[in-house]
Amino acid sequence: MSKNREIAEIFENMADMLSIADENPFKIRAYKKAAVNILELREAIEDASARGELTQIPGVGKDLADKIREYVETGRMKEYERLQENIPLDTVDLLRIPGLGPKTLSLLFKGLGIRNAADLEKALDGPEILEFKGMGPKKIEDIRRGIALLRKSKERSRLGVVLPIGESLVEAVSRIPRTEGAILAGSLRRMRETVKDIDVLTISDNPPEVVEAFTSLRPEKDVLASGGTKGSVILQEGIQADLRVVGPESYGAALLYFTGSKAHNVRLRGLAQKKGLKINEYGVFRGDAMIAGETERGIYETLGLPFIPPELREDRGEIEAAMEGRLPDLIDLADIRGDLHTHTTWSDGKATIAQMADAAEGLGYEYIAITDHSPSQTIAKGLPIERLLEKKKELAEEAGKRKRIKVLMGTEVDIKMDGTLDYPDEILKGLDVVVASVHSGFKMDRDAMTNRIISAIRNPYVHAIGHPTGRLINEREPYDVDIDLVIGAAAEYGKALEVNGSYPRLDLNDLHVRKAVDAGVKIIISTDAHSTAQLLFMRYGVGTARRGWVEKKDVLNALPFGELYEWLKSGRG
Repeated sequence: MSKNREIAEIFENMADMLSIADENPFKIRAYKKAAVNILELREAIEDASARGELTQIPGVGKDLADKIREYVETGRMKEYERLQENIPLDTVDLLRIPGLGPKTLSLLFKGLGIRNAADLEKALDGPEILEFKGMGPKKIEDIRRGIALLRKSKERSRLGVVLPIGESLVEAVSRIPRTEGAILAGSLRRMRETVKDIDVLTISDNPPEVVEAFTSLRPEKDVLASGGTKGSVILQEGIQADLRVVGPESYGAALLYFTGSKAHNVRLRGLAQKKGLKINEYGVFRGDAMIAGETERGIYETLGLPFIPPELREDRGEIEAAMEGRLPDLIDLADIRGDLHTHTTWSDGKATIAQMADAAEGLGYEYIAITDHSPSQTIAKGLPIERLLEKKKELAEEAGKRKRIKVLMGTEVDIKMDGTLDYPDEILKGLDVVVASVHSGFKMDRDAMTNRIISAIRNPYVHAIGHPTGRLINEREPYDVDIDLVIGAAAEYGKALEVNGSYPRLDLNDLHVRKAVDAGVKIIISTDAHSTAQLLFMRYGVGTARRGWVEKKDVLNALPFGELYEWLKSGRG
């Protein structure tokens, strides 16, 4: 398993430590830039180190290359350890609290000796904190909520962080001799937006040997259990990973049991009892005789049910739907024909139009929309009209060169505080794809925010609302919006709502997207990609949509280009 993510996280932490220490901003930016580029590296950083090519990674000079090489060879980075002596990781964690930036934290760190969440909570109760600039009652209350969110984030990690780690573990387990059928179970298999731990299942006729090999796959932080049929470790990333080894006759039963959810499994046990059966992680039994257990499908059939996809197993009506023959035919990643929300170097993206189009073509897409930011997003280098028109010319030239993919001219236009849009209608009218999003004023009251978004929905040139609730998982709560009214307006005006596949967002969430499709609203599943690598975030959006009972017919970017383009042009003034 590569050390890319570990090293990227170390560099990100070092940048934050230097920010709290009020160090050289150029050095801070260098660490952050290197962290991003290492995370998006398509190969194991150990391989680049072995070839002596670390400095070919963008943003990695000789100094950072030496630190990477030190970590690859020894598992340690002395400079990182030195920084932690002064600024512990518990202090760095506080930067994840919304509204508590490096400058404020630096003042609190130096002035009040605040080093962790407990210190901060204690300080919030005292009078001294009010002496610091910007610290009023409302700010203090916001920080209290942020501390609660931080604690919650330590319990569960984002899907997009854990899934690649889990998949690497499955690959490693599959290479252990005398194993077969290695697979993820648990929350990861159900594609939940946050995950507490990693569950891996495999078949073997020699469980103890496999378990021992699992706990020795790489140097872990801690081995919690190793013996019998189960191994449990704490990974370097701080996540618990459990391996269970079963015989082939119980593989389906164990997979069903450990995939969950608990509520779904309870319902299945109830159905089994009504049939005079017993179901557990070893199989389905009539008395002492096992009658099913080798496959999940066989277990469901024994209970009189069709196979229920893992994403639906939450006891949200899936068992009733299965009984009545009305389970949805869920959207699949292979059904996606293009991406309708992406960014390039014209705004805050890291790839050119040509590079994004090449990457989309490599994924087999029929189309890609380039939707850079509008001018209000100055921090994201949003495009004033004259720059937008320049981009439009470049995009037209690029599109004209391509025969296998359509490159669409679009924008992610800001919905301003008063509900108007960041470009005038005559500009929006000339674009292929218009995604309207909220990027500011998150603390508006419920009625004002709801009206703001509905005003954008009413605009005839808007096709979809991007990341409709504005949340960042484990980092920022959704803004206060009546999502039912937004869904109703989207249905009334024939507009789409986005499932944003960027794993910090996954917005709409699964519950909201189910409400949307039940109301007849069309969905776009997009990545909000700011680099070519982020186009692969589509699978997280598809997973969230599947959890929301979304079918292919509900998704605009599952349409062939001709049908999509007809929809994009319909209803415009």
